[in-house]
Amino acid sequence: MTEEILLEAEEKMKKAISIMEERFLNVRAGRANPKILDKATPLYYGVETPLIQLATISVPEARKIVIKPFDRSSIGAIEKAIFEANIGLTPNNNGEVITLVIPELTEDRRKEYVKEAKALSEDAKIALRNIRQDANSDIKKLEIPEDEQKTSMDQIQNLINKYNKIIDDKLKIKETELMEI
Repeated sequence: MTEEILLEAEEKMKKAISIMEERFLNVRAGRANPKILDKATPLYYGVETPLIQLATISVPEARKIVIKPFDRSSIGAIEKAIFEANIGLTPNNNGEVITLVIPELTEDRRKEYVKEAKALSEDAKIALRNIRQDANSDIKKLEIPEDEQKTSMDQIQNLINKYNKIIDDKLKIKETELMEI
């Protein structure tokens, strides 16, 4: 029974890490990444539609994103959605495509992004602690000998230590990526 609790806790921890990695993709590093447009959902015929369903998104250069709508009449709605998504980029519309130019990041802006990444990693650590707490309470509910409970709780703590280290390593990589010019 304790094995099931441990496996479930580890699965949840892996999920917390993958969510953090996904959120890290939205923290810009001065390079064009189509993921930053995930927040932009234009109104298309009265329905909020993900941008990926309305246009082809490409990255022709390191700091440029080009959005080519399938339907030219949606270009205004796409442009408005990018403004409303508040991603810090101004769309340039030539009637056929929308171009987003990623500006060079200043030192202060890079530091802000590092702070954002640290906050995301701290959220992941909080999620891990909540998972540990839930697993420990599940173990306490089982009617097993006290030494088995202690062993199981130690195994959960070892999992927490392992995944906290993974979070710290991924944060270091992201910090390096953000601070490189």
